[in-house]
Amino acid sequence: QVHLVESGGGLVQAGDSLRLSCVGSGRTFSGYVMGWFRQTPGKEREFVAALRWSGGMTTYGNFVADRFTISRDNAKNTVYLQMNSLKPGDTAVYLCAAGPDYGLAYGTAELYTSWGQGTQVTVSS
Repeated sequence: QVHLVESGGGLVQAGDSLRLSCVGSGRTFSGYVMGWFRQTPGKEREFVAALRWSGGMTTYGNFVADRFTISRDNAKNTVYLQMNSLKPGDTAVYLCAAGPDYGLAYGTAELYTSWGQGTQVTVSS
């Protein structure tokens, strides 16, 4: 398994931007699908974005509406989540995950096998 550590969260105002980072150790992300999810108390984990490391295919959750972008840095074994035009409803713990490569990027949380501890994002109005 790959060990994942997220960073970049914080307290921002509505309309601001943040970039989250997820660094992997233990093995490279090659051969994985990398995903971002978010979770708030009392709600199910929500899919945000995913990237298939081989080839770079991406997919996004329905709510993203072109506000978020997932990207990678091969040399740093890091996946990013650029979040623009943040809203109070984006407040959550954002988690990075790694899953097996089945040939496409996917948003099913149960398929991911490694998870980070998460980074808190709080958006004030």
